[in-house]
Amino acid sequence: MVESGMQPDVYTYSVLINALSKESRLDDAKLLFDEMCGRGLVPNDVTFTILIDGHCKNGRIDFAMDIYQQMLRRGLKPDLIMYNTLINGLSKIGNLKGARKLIDEMYARGFKPDKVTYTTLIDGFCKEGDLESAFGIRKEMIERGIKLDNVAFTALISGLCRGGNVTEAERTLREMLKEGLKPDDATYTMVIDGFCKRGNVKMGFKLLKEMQCDGHVPSVVTYNVLMNGLCKQGQLKNADMLLDAMLNLGVVPDDITYNILLEGHCKHGNSEDFDKLRSEKGLVLDYASYTTLVNKTLKDRQNR
Repeated sequence: MVESGMQPDVYTYSVLINALSKESRLDDAKLLFDEMCGRGLVPNDVTFTILIDGHCKNGRIDFAMDIYQQMLRRGLKPDLIMYNTLINGLSKIGNLKGARKLIDEMYARGFKPDKVTYTTLIDGFCKEGDLESAFGIRKEMIERGIKLDNVAFTALISGLCRGGNVTEAERTLREMLKEGLKPDDATYTMVIDGFCKRGNVKMGFKLLKEMQCDGHVPSVVTYNVLMNGLCKQGQLKNADMLLDAMLNLGVVPDDITYNILLEGHCKHGNSEDFDKLRSEKGLVLDYASYTTLVNKTLKDRQNR
C-alpha cells in the first residue's frame, strides 16, 4: 500500500490491529500501533479499545493498563465498555483491588457501574472466596434497582458451595427461581453435591426431583454426585437402585460411576457383590476400577 504511494490512515491501521488482536498476535498489533504513531497519525478511542480488549482477553492485563494510561495521557476519555473490559480482566487475575480502584475512577468521571460491572465483581470475589464482598456488591445492585441475572446468581451459589455454606446456597437458588430465572444443570448439581457431601442425600434427591419437574434432564454427572453420597453412607442397595434408574432413563454410566460403586462395595460390602452387579448390568470396567478390585481382593485374602 505504501509502495504504491498510498498512505494508510487511522481507520486502516485500526482494522489491521483488530485483525491481529483477534488472532492473539498482540506483539505484532502493538508494533503496528507504534508504526502508526511513528507516522504522525493520532490513534482514536476505537484503536485503543481494540488493543485493550485484545490484551485483556489474553490475560495481559499489565499491558492493557499501560495502554489505558497512554490513552488518558493523550486526552482521550474511556467509555463504560472499556471500563468493564479492564475490570473483567483485573478480576480474572484476582486483582480485585485494582478493579475497585477503576470503579472509583468511573464514578469520578461520571460513569455508573452497570449489570456487567457488578456481575464481574461478584464473580471475581466469589472465586477469591470473599463472599462478604460479593454479597456487598449484590446489596448495592439491589439498592440501585439492578436485578441479578443467571451469571451473578450462579457465581454466588458456586462461591457458597465452595465455602461449605450449602444451606445459604440452596436459599439463593430458591431466590433465583423466584426471580423467574432458570438455573442450569451445573448449578443444581453444585447444590446437590454440597448436600451430599454434608451427608444430606435426602435433600440431594429432593433437588433432583425439582430439576426434573423444571424440565431438566440430569446428566451422568448429577447421578454420580448422588451415587457418591449414597455410597459414602453405605447405602449400597439404594446406590444399586439408582444405577437401575439411570439405565432405565437411558443415562449411560461412565468410569466415575463404576469407580464410585466399586469403592462403595469394597468399603461397605464386598467386591464379590460388585462383581455380581457388574455381570448383571453388563458393566465394563476401566483400568482404575480393575486395579481397585484386584487390590481389594488381595487385601481380603491377606486378612483371612
